[in-house]
Amino acid sequence: MIDSTGMSSHISPLVTMPPDQLDLGEIFGRLPPRRCGEADRRYMNEVLDDGFGNRESAHMVGRFEAAFAEKFGARFAISHNSGTGTMLSCLLAAGVGPGDEVIVPAATMASTAMVVVQAGAVPVFADSDPRTFNLDPADVARKITEHTRAIIPVSLFGLSADFDPILALARPYDLTIIEDDAQCFLATYHGRLVGTLGRAASFSLQGSKHMTSGGSGGMVITDDEAYARNIRKASILGYSTLDAKPGATMIPRDVRQDYAFERHDRFGYNFRMSAPQAALGLAQLERLDTLVAARRAIAAQYERVIREEKCEWLIPPHVPEGCTHAYWCYTCTLDTERLGVDWRTFRKTFVAHGGDGLYGLWVPVHLEPVFRTLSFFGSPERSPNFDPRYKGQVKSYGPGNCPQVEAFRSRLCLFKTGMQTLAKVEAQAEALRATIHYYA
Repeated sequence: MIDSTGMSSHISPLVTMPPDQLDLGEIFGRLPPRRCGEADRRYMNEVLDDGFGNRESAHMVGRFEAAFAEKFGARFAISHNSGTGTMLSCLLAAGVGPGDEVIVPAATMASTAMVVVQAGAVPVFADSDPRTFNLDPADVARKITEHTRAIIPVSLFGLSADFDPILALARPYDLTIIEDDAQCFLATYHGRLVGTLGRAASFSLQGSKHMTSGGSGGMVITDDEAYARNIRKASILGYSTLDAKPGATMIPRDVRQDYAFERHDRFGYNFRMSAPQAALGLAQLERLDTLVAARRAIAAQYERVIREEKCEWLIPPHVPEGCTHAYWCYTCTLDTERLGVDWRTFRKTFVAHGGDGLYGLWVPVHLEPVFRTLSFFGSPERSPNFDPRYKGQVKSYGPGNCPQVEAFRSRLCLFKTGMQTLAKVEAQAEALRATIHYYA
């Protein structure tokens, strides 16, 4: 249910409170230390008690889909076995295929672009804003052509993409906007819940995300019933009888056993979520507000250390006015010139002082070997870029395609926010403090 501000009324005050006002002790008192608590076991036992067969055990997938849709104020939620399958299903359901272009950010995990290739279309990489690290609408405008069919904005690291200008660009061309919100649960954009802005939104339930369905999994939400039905079909072999209702992943027995049943009226993959995955996802969903609040509170601890130590060479993440951040990680920019050492040296120092590793940005997708060589299906000539149905100009990827991403890629420090105990949070904050002292 969406209230008058456009925000789900099922989001607790924990998620809307400023991060530095969140009480770490209270938050971690609500969370099981190893991400698995009483509800996880209870729902899993329901599935085990019901057993397995050619049916939906304990109606768990339907329960999870219905609860997820309600949480985000969406009409429909379609479960998947991964957050990669979700995006491919969305593209196929939108009719994206050979001859088409899809605009994606270069600063993202490669799945965002790989699904475009898997749909038979050509990825077009757009640059990112060096302050937010999200898709730059100005570069999106430059990259739209007559062949563009969709845009996949990524809400990277937990911060919403800048949706209003992207939606405005898409409208005259009737482009499908598919949100990649794998790292962004319950953040807001100008009073609207991220996930409710595009035609559909894809969420990952992989083990590093705010919530998980046992290590992998994904969910799509949309308000468009016809689109939801086709997403379901794209995710489950194109079975003709599937629809958008919660848990509508199986064909009725009397239908499927009939010799005259024509099963497949669309093309699809087998991305069905299992009942055990749904059981774990449902339990995690019930404490999602606290899980998100924990990450926001952890980010505030890092920021407090940087502020108290007056550190000028570690630049905290920028949160634009009107947005809230879900902090899948706490991403700082390292001013290597001011500090006098490079990223790798800084990381080694942080680890030496007790830091639990430190991620850098992925290699920008257009610079990954498989995209530089176009060896998706063997030789470059077999890539969608050289399909005779494609009349566009994108025939190669390489340095210079996205100069802003290429410039900041080696300076981002992705501090972890997924710790499950208060002791680990405090240890990482103190490791950062000790590292800053070392360089002082």
